[in-house]
Amino acid sequence: MHAKDIMSAPAHTVRADAPVGEAVALLERWSITALPVTDDEGTLVGLISERDVLRPAASAGAPRRVRDVMGGLPVSAWPDADLADLAAVMVQRDVHTVPVVTEEHVVGVVSRCDVLRTLLPTDDAAQREAQRRLDTYAAGRRRWPVSVHDGVATIGGSFDDDTELAVAEALVRTTAGVNAVRVTARAG
Repeated sequence: MHAKDIMSAPAHTVRADAPVGEAVALLERWSITALPVTDDEGTLVGLISERDVLRPAASAGAPRRVRDVMGGLPVSAWPDADLADLAAVMVQRDVHTVPVVTEEHVVGVVSRCDVLRTLLPTDDAAQREAQRRLDTYAAGRRRWPVSVHDGVATIGGSFDDDTELAVAEALVRTTAGVNAVRVTARAG
């Protein structure tokens, strides 16, 4: 699995010259703890977190700009970064938010919560991933609806042959959070 598979995209960002209040409003609106900061060209230049805004030095004085309180250039990743490597870096560096960049432009964000969802998937997350896999196998069409309850995936629809059924079952069975697979339709 890679950063692009779990990142939130498009990323919510704030410009370095924006007032700090704008960053706070975005953090609140999106219920997130940090925002990538970009320059006028959209290049990543920093990260502003709740911690940055709450620091005693940040709360004193006149209205400030994001650039006055943001952290420096953050740990970042590219879309094809291996998720296990990214998680290790997040732990080693005590990082909660990692911007995902392509040519220095933010294309997504991976948070610790995103990583946790892949390690401890809910039925909803398992269902979304299983459905995505089936739809990809079906060339982007929704041929086989899947549901997941208590780790048991149920695949519906009809299959052209036993091979198609076997592939669909394997795709769902290997989805994180799926412990068993039931098929309500048969090939033929």
